[in-house]
Amino acid sequence: MSDAVIQHAIAELVPKGARVLDLGCGDGAMLDYLQRTRNCTGYGVEIDDANVLACVRRGVDVIQLNLDEGLAIFEDASFDVVLQIDTLQHLRNAETMLRETARVGRVGIVAFPNFAHWQNRWSVLNGRMPVTKRLPYQWYDTPNIRVGTHADLANLAARNGLRVLDSFGLQEGRTVRFAPNLLAGTSVYKLAR
Repeated sequence: MSDAVIQHAIAELVPKGARVLDLGCGDGAMLDYLQRTRNCTGYGVEIDDANVLACVRRGVDVIQLNLDEGLAIFEDASFDVVLQIDTLQHLRNAETMLRETARVGRVGIVAFPNFAHWQNRWSVLNGRMPVTKRLPYQWYDTPNIRVGTHADLANLAARNGLRVLDSFGLQEGRTVRFAPNLLAGTSVYKLAR
C-alpha cells in the first residue's frame, strides 16, 4: 500500500479546517497534504535534522522535539487532532504517548503496521520474521523497537481510559472493517479521552 493511500484514508478522518499536530511527522508530507486538501493548520513534531529541513522546505511548521521526552510544551486540548502515523512503534514510551495524544488533542488518530496480519503470521509460522511493504526491514536492521497488533491497541486504549471512536484496517487500498487484526497490514484508530 502506498503512502498516498494511507495519507488519503487518514485525511478523511480529519475535519476540514482542523488544527493538527503531527507527531513524528517525517518530511511533513501528511501535514502538507492536510493543509492543501483539507485547509488544516498546525505543526509537525520531528527529531531528525534532515526531516525538519524537508518540512521547512515544504512550508510545514515544525518543532524539533524528541517524543520520548513527552509533550509538556502543549496544553490540554490545544489541537483538534493529533496524528501518530507510523510513530508508535518507534517510541520507548508508547503508552505515555498514547495518553499524551489524547490529552493534547480533542481526537487522536494512530496508524501503525499490524503485526497480526495473516502474511506476518505466515512468515513467523515458517520461522522467519516478516519483511513486507509495511514492515520493510530485516529484524536486525529495523528502526521499530516494538511491533503491535490491531487488537493490542484496543486493549491499550481501554487500559488507559481512552474511548475508541473508530477503528479499521487498511490493505491494498481498501478499508478493512471485518477482522482487521487478521486481514489488514495497517491498523488505524481514532481515539479520545
